Parts: sequence; C-alpha cells; structure tokens
Amino acid sequence: MKILYQIPSLDTIYAGRPIYFGYKHAFEDLGHEFRPLTANDDQEKIFKEFDPDILMTSIGGYILKYLDLALVKKQKKKGMKVLVNTPQWRSPMAKNRINEVTDFGQNEAYINLIKSGDFGDIYYNVCEQGDPRMDGFEKTTGYPYHTVLLAVDKLIPEPEANEEYTCDVSFIGTYLPGKREYIQKHLLPLKNKYNVKIYGRDWTSLDRFLNFSMKVGQYYNIPYLRSFKKFKPTLEGERLLHKSSTIALNIHEDYQKIPPGDLNERTFKIPASGGFEIIDNVPSIHKYFTDGVDMTIAQNTDDFFEKVEYYIKNPEKRLPIIEAGKKKVLQEHTYHNRVEQLLSLCAKL
Repeated sequence: MKILYQIPSLDTIYAGRPIYFGYKHAFEDLGHEFRPLTANDDQEKIFKEFDPDILMTSIGGYILKYLDLALVKKQKKKGMKVLVNTPQWRSPMAKNRINEVTDFGQNEAYINLIKSGDFGDIYYNVCEQGDPRMDGFEKTTGYPYHTVLLAVDKLIPEPEANEEYTCDVSFIGTYLPGKREYIQKHLLPLKNKYNVKIYGRDWTSLDRFLNFSMKVGQYYNIPYLRSFKKFKPTLEGERLLHKSSTIALNIHEDYQKIPPGDLNERTFKIPASGGFEIIDNVPSIHKYFTDGVDMTIAQNTDDFFEKVEYYIKNPEKRLPIIEAGKKKVLQEHTYHNRVEQLLSLCAKL
C-alpha cells in the first residue's frame, strides 16, 4: 500500500517528529510505500503521481492550512482512506499552544467538515475510551474515535551504555506549564543529591521565545525561521541517555492524569532502550503495566523519592524490571503494532 503522511514541517522539534519517523519506519519495514506531505510540496502533483491508498492527517488550523480538501475529496472517490489523528474534543491545552487545536468541540467548521463525510474515514486519539476529553465527539459528529496509543520505534536499536550520558537520574522533556509544578517538586530537588542530566525544550525564557518563533516560522512556512533549531537530543541520543542512566524519569502533563488518562511516547521508549523508568502515577499506566514487575510507578511524592533512592542504592534490583518492561513493550507497544491496528480498522471499512 501507499501511505501519505501529512506533517507540515519535518523540522519540528516537538513530539510530531519522532511519531512521524516511528510510523515511517514501521510502514516501510512492513513492505509499504511511505512519504511525507509537507508545506513545501505540490499537493496536486503528489496525489496524482504517488496516488496514495491511505492519507494520515489531523485536523486544525495548521494542518488544514496545508491540505487541499478538494484534492482529498477527489482522491477519496478513487478509494483512498483518510486516517485522522483527532484533537481532544474538550481540549485542556492553553490557547497559546500555537499550531495545536484548543477549541475543537466548539469549532463549527471542523464539525461540519467531519459530518460531511468528505474528510476522515477513521478518527483516532491516544485517549482511552470513556475519557472525558472526548465526550461529545461521537454524538456530535456521528463517528466513533478509536484509541491508538503512542509507541516506540523498534528499528532504532538498543544502544550500549555510554560514559558521556552516564548519570544517576535523567529526564528528557519540554518544560510545559502542565508539568512545571511536578518538576519543581520532584525532579529539581534531586539535583541537590544526585548526578542529574536534563534535556529538552522551553527550560529558559530565551529558549521558549526561540521555539515560539520557530513555530511561527513553520506556521507561515518562512525559510530559515522554520528550521533554525534542531531536534536534540537525536532519536539515537535519547536511547543512549535512557540506557546510560540509573533512572530515567517520565513525567506527564497534569491533564493526562485525569482518569482514564493517556500515555506519552517516552513511556515506551525508555524500556525499549534497556533503560529503567520511574513514571508518575498517570491512571492508564496501570492498564498496560504492573508496578514492580515491568514498570516502576511513583504512586505519590513520598513514594517517588523513596524509589529513586532505593534503586540508586540497589541498581541490581532494576534488572528484572528492565527486562520485563523491554519484553512487554517490544511485543505490544511498537509502531509496528499501531500500523497493524490501523490497517485492521481500514480493512473493516
């Protein structure tokens, strides 16, 4: 099959980049043709020459700015199926999250587009079924939403530990408002006691300004402004850090902890890297992993600090959890698994 994946900018330094490559590698490894659809592309030429069987896209101002809906409708008549990574119906995100959808359930244009039948065939989201953030979607649009979790790219191999990245505790993540209170209460105090390495975006006012400027550049597709920063650490560098850390922390935004919640991509990346993960107590983690068996869950603040100290003092106790977590993730939570799930949904159409 031929898969066309819309990502307006391949230069994004946020989560869309590793997700894109996860799907790209999985589809190609499973024998399918795959190519991106970016803001720079001649869409009419691509739809005509590539003639995709599946278009993977989303919905929102940024996406629709660079998607010719007339061409989509024309291609659908030829048999193309459209898979839509659906924004949350009741978005908890702040309105200053540029290039993200914060008013989906109140946007009549988006609702009418879905109801017309000229856009998506399958709508999916990382939210669990019954999540209050998706209340009203099916009733209003007439389409169900399917839960398709994030995952790990299994084609990026598990690395050997690297001295450059060796530390007691590591964290990779964006310093988002919905994480800051938890970070300040849990992560930052560890720096007073342990060797802690922190990587990510938006950790300083200057970095936030530069990243916002780059998002503006991507929205308007302005040369240089859209691409002057690079994704760091690299996808391979992330794996090295996870592997080389005694503990790799995973922290979710506050809204992800409202039951039943959802899981970020790092949930699966760390175990697949051969790393030892301590994750915050996001509700849906308990559906897929068992604390102390294939995942280590910080149930509360006291438990967080106790577990950090215990596993730094007793690193050998991590080993069976690391192996069990890696086995679980590589069996059930790779982008190969997600591709198979999406293709199964297409087949049922």
